[in-house]
Amino acid sequence: MKKISLIHGPNLNLTGSREPGIYGRDTLDAINDEVIRKCEQYGWQCVAFQSNSEGALIDRIQQAIDDCDGIIINAGAYTHYSYAIRDAITSTRLPCIEVHMSNVHAREEFRHYSTISAVCAGVIAGFGKNSYLLAVDALKGILG
Repeated sequence: MKKISLIHGPNLNLTGSREPGIYGRDTLDAINDEVIRKCEQYGWQCVAFQSNSEGALIDRIQQAIDDCDGIIINAGAYTHYSYAIRDAITSTRLPCIEVHMSNVHAREEFRHYSTISAVCAGVIAGFGKNSYLLAVDALKGILG
């Protein structure tokens, strides 16, 4: 059985209450449940993780080396400046899909650059919670 690591970065624990006009009203738990159900439709296991700490995110990415077949990550603000997270993704050699609920290119200029895009298999942005579900489909195309 394939296993997917679903990783959420800082402030995503506030999804549903934080800027609902941008991020929607669904809680992170509700989004995780939908992603887990979608993975189950493919016969996959999905384990969700969220942290506001860069080090904890790196630890989870590295853990995926031993127990996962792919990663879906919304690194939050770390997307725009964390070379440490980029290096961790590179070290896994696993297919990784970068996800953003908002269209980062239609927002503040600092959000237009991602340190992790170049080491991810793809980027999905701007579709709200559906960005995560599209990422599952993208991994299905990669992993079979």
